[in-house]
Formats: sequence, structure tokens, C-alpha cells
Amino acid sequence: MGKIGKRLRAAREVFADKSDVSVEDAVKLVKSGATAKFDETVEIAVNLGVDPRHADQMVRGTVTLPNGTGKTVRVAVFARGAKAEEAEKAGADIVGAEDLMERIQGGQIDFDRCIATPDMMAIVGRLGKILGPRNLMPNPRVGTVTMDVAEAVKAAKGGQVQFKVEKAGVVHAGVGKCSFDDQKLVENVRAFVDAVAKAKPAGAKGAYMKKVSLTSTMGPAVSVDVPSATGNA
Repeated sequence: MGKIGKRLRAAREVFADKSDVSVEDAVKLVKSGATAKFDETVEIAVNLGVDPRHADQMVRGTVTLPNGTGKTVRVAVFARGAKAEEAEKAGADIVGAEDLMERIQGGQIDFDRCIATPDMMAIVGRLGKILGPRNLMPNPRVGTVTMDVAEAVKAAKGGQVQFKVEKAGVVHAGVGKCSFDDQKLVENVRAFVDAVAKAKPAGAKGAYMKKVSLTSTMGPAVSVDVPSATGNA
């Protein structure tokens, strides 16, 4: 832990006088501060002027990052018959019905995305208390309750990211790996911010996008100039 502390202190010194920088500079800073022995994820946090306790201020959606996430995504699909076969052919890692429900109830949640055909929601609904807090509950609004399971599986594995505002009004996600080229990370960041901007709810009042920050898994955060993040600088 001592070594990690030294790395963080050194990175924080570099970041100390940096704030509201361009996306390009933020990416460079974050990559310079990623000194762990593994390929750290570049993470984005967007502070929004919404109160998600109100239904008309909820923000959620999906975005397919142009350069992928760099992460291997495990996908579980609730389906039967032909749709189950379709999911398997598309590359789903786990496919099932009641057996998959029992697996999840038993604590085996070894997947990153959960998809279901509409007829399976009676079963999936019983798992709300388990999947909901993990942001894994299938939802038609983000395309994870669908008859086109093949397309949903391919999207999940091809760089699609789901986002949902948290209680504090923050949306966050991984937008790539520190090993990515700078420009690819910049493109991913702007694609994510654009998707969040387009998901602005009708009930949002005043400033919608208040702050954008980038960080790596083990590094400090740097704030990004909002117009730069939206590509309107």
C-alpha cells in the first residue's frame, strides 16, 4: 500500500493546479497518473443538475462507444427455445430460464449485462432486489428487454455502455483503457457525454451538466472543461 500511496501523491502533485482542462489534456493527465501494474480503466463522472428522486428527472440510457471499452463483457440472457439458441449463437455467455434464476438467487452473478425476452420478465421480476442494486435489471428503455436478443448481445459485447444517474445526481462509466490511443479516448469521452446530454429529462431545471471528471482506476481525478467535453469548445 505504501507504493500505491507514493504513486498517488506524485500524481496528485502533477494534477494539483489543473482543473477544467480540455478533454485532450485531461486524457493525457489521466494516462500519466495511471502507474499501476495493470491496464487501468479510464472512468468518467458527470455531475448533473437533476434530482433522480423525481421520476421526471431520471436520466438513463445507453451509448455505443466508437472505440469500445477494452473490457470483456459477460452477458447473461433469459430466453427459451429458438430465442435461447439465437442468444447462444450471438455469443451470450450464460443462457437460461428458471435455472438461471436459481443460479442468481444462489449468488452466482458472474456476468456484466443481463438481457431478457419480454415473456421472461415474470421470472426476471423476482430478481429485482438482487439485480436492481447492481444495475443489471433488464429494462426495455435501454434495450435489454427485447425479442432481438442477438442484436442486444452483440451490442453489449461491442462497446455499448449503460448509464443511470445515481442518488447524488452523478452518472459514471468506464470509457476505455489507459492503453488506448489518446484520440480514441477523447472520442469515447465525447460520445458518452453526448449521450448523457441527449438523455436530458423534461423535468431538469437550470444547468444540466455541471461538472465532468476523468480518472483512472487507481489515479486521482481531473475536472474537464464542460464545453470541451461536449465538443462545443
